[in-house]
Amino acid sequence: SGRLPALKTKEEGVLSQMHQIITHLRKQKYNADYDLSARQGADTLAFVSLLEEKLLPVLIHMFWVDAKNYVEHTRKWYAEAIPFPLNFFLPSRMHKQHLERLQLIWGDSCLEDEEELEKETQNALWSLAVMQKPESVPGTGRSAMALLPMYREARECLTLLSQRLGDQKFFFGDSPASLDAFVFSHLAPLLKAKLPNGKLQQHLKSLQNLCDYCSSILSLYFPWDGGDAPSSTPKTSASEGTESEEEPYKRRNQILSVLVGLVAMIGYAFLSGIISIQRGPPGAAGPQPIAMEEEEEEEE
Repeated sequence: SGRLPALKTKEEGVLSQMHQIITHLRKQKYNADYDLSARQGADTLAFVSLLEEKLLPVLIHMFWVDAKNYVEHTRKWYAEAIPFPLNFFLPSRMHKQHLERLQLIWGDSCLEDEEELEKETQNALWSLAVMQKPESVPGTGRSAMALLPMYREARECLTLLSQRLGDQKFFFGDSPASLDAFVFSHLAPLLKAKLPNGKLQQHLKSLQNLCDYCSSILSLYFPWDGGDAPSSTPKTSASEGTESEEEPYKRRNQILSVLVGLVAMIGYAFLSGIISIQRGPPGAAGPQPIAMEEEEEEEE
């Protein structure tokens, strides 16, 4: 489908929307929220909406719109993970899609980068200190003032999550639910990514229970990403299964690589003059000179 996440099913084809995947899994009797009460189910919907509205747009801005973060981290990160030749154009296409998405939410203010935002934040704080309106302070533009509440609300969202989690292992006790998966998918990249501009990241690291929460899930469900290498036996079986499942994709990538190589070789041959196409005058037929030579030989 060209989008992540994606789940290929026999019944409904490829599903690339999170809610569609969850609904499909629940029909197959896979439901992480089976034991939740009605109130806990309502809390799940409330926190998911809060994260999508307050935190997710800021994460998109940090990873995809902030110029320094995108160039030095995000683009390199995705280009290294995506196979050739898709890694040449997919990160740029994803960048454009995220930018268009934020422009629909925030308008053109999302084009402000982090460094400019930092400078104008200081101006805004200074204006509050002297009891002036932020718009009256030189250097404080409307676009930055539009971004400031977004980052402030994102920090408040993280603080609220920290207060809701408290000392619990998961949000609803000792067993994970869909809310834990949703929260983890937003917090773990923010916590682990090495972002040049990361003020929101610094705020997350100051909330120790959320950091311990992400580390616990990493060590429990993703041991190879959490620092512990998986054992040799499961690794062998898992690798065999992965190779068999990814065999069509490997063949596709190999075919794409061969085609790109052939096109490059032919293009180089034409540009260097090794291969050229000669065109004769219109109406001239190729076999005619040969036929004339044969007639001359017969006359002799």
